[in-house]
Amino acid sequence: MEKNNKVKKMMLILSKATLDNVYACFILANGARMEGIESEIFFTFFGLEAIQKSRLEHLHVATVGNPAMHIPSMLGGLPGMEAMATKMMKKKIEDLDIPPIDEFLEILTASGTKIWACKLAMDMFDLEEKDLIDDLDGVLTVGDFYGRAEGEGTHVVFI
Repeated sequence: MEKNNKVKKMMLILSKATLDNVYACFILANGARMEGIESEIFFTFFGLEAIQKSRLEHLHVATVGNPAMHIPSMLGGLPGMEAMATKMMKKKIEDLDIPPIDEFLEILTASGTKIWACKLAMDMFDLEEKDLIDDLDGVLTVGDFYGRAEGEGTHVVFI
């Protein structure tokens, strides 16, 4: 019997809320939905900042310890470097007509992407559901998240 190797569901885990990580995750989730593939995002640890009402508009690019920046860490730590890199990336994103984080989240949830917060990380950072976006689908334990990943054709990606 021939197996169907088609991707049916993308389960994305976002652990860091830097602009580059958040956009990578959102673009993968959106691309899945555009191809008719289910997508779900599990926001854990610092990734929770991408769905915190008070933080999602203040995400930035990490300039220290980021080898893709192609600048020495010492320079990346200079005052204003992170702000400058963030401003440049936001301009590029805008030029490419990619929506800002809050709008992108609305697009994702409207397309059917499920948005989950990690219970352990919420407890760790003393967060409550009211601190997170209104379109949140709920708070899950890691076990709950893995339970949602059941089935042939499901892929889990850690970002």
